[in-house]
Amino acid sequence: MAVKGGDMDEVLQGLADQQQELTDLVAGRRDDEWALPSACAGWSVGDVVLHLIQTNDMAIASCEGRFDELIRSPLYAPDETVTSLDDVVDLAVRRARGATPAELLEQWQDGAQRLIGALDAAGASARVPWVVGTLSAKTLATTRIAETWIHTGDVAVGLGVELAPTDRLFQIARLSWRTLPHAFGRVGLEPPGPVGFDLVGPHGDAWQFGMALDDGAAPPTVISGTALDLVRVASQRYTADQSGLVGTGPDAEQVLRLVRSWA
Repeated sequence: MAVKGGDMDEVLQGLADQQQELTDLVAGRRDDEWALPSACAGWSVGDVVLHLIQTNDMAIASCEGRFDELIRSPLYAPDETVTSLDDVVDLAVRRARGATPAELLEQWQDGAQRLIGALDAAGASARVPWVVGTLSAKTLATTRIAETWIHTGDVAVGLGVELAPTDRLFQIARLSWRTLPHAFGRVGLEPPGPVGFDLVGPHGDAWQFGMALDDGAAPPTVISGTALDLVRVASQRYTADQSGLVGTGPDAEQVLRLVRSWA
């Protein structure tokens, strides 16, 4: 299967498809299934959907020039328990609990549709604010694919469903490669030297990122394996040791430890 992943329309279609996968997973579930524990510690299936509703709202606000106003709202105001961004996110979920599963599903579907429209209206190259700084709207859309994929998997674990990997992993794997400098910088490290990803997609396609330098030489550090394993590691759902990834070169160990697929 040929992989497309270049222009904004393709990214938005990937996002819409990933959103639909989550919708299909939870629509029609009994209320008690929404209350099942997810793979996110301390969060139920419904809590995960609520979190995605909230982060989609943040992305919409970013595209519409309301991001600073939203993150300064009472929903995200820190209290004495907050010591990290993860704490802020968890607090927002705890504050907003109370909606029924039917209400959550409606909010999820409405926000998912509005997000596609807001990103499309902003345009691929528009610079928009996010929690890590300023991104292009296209990169923000890609991070939404990544986070929605991560949490769709968390919900699937809670519901006892095994999801088949799709070519949407291409977008997430490429994002993980492109943002390696950010992944290193967030822990105070200098960016690594040239790194290549030599991956195999779900349908056997070769997906390569950075595997040839400007002079045609191979990069000194290479991470190889399946795209699914790479994305699981980058999403912190696997450790490198739990995956089949193989790293060679001077920065391989740190890349496998620090790579991430979300901002």
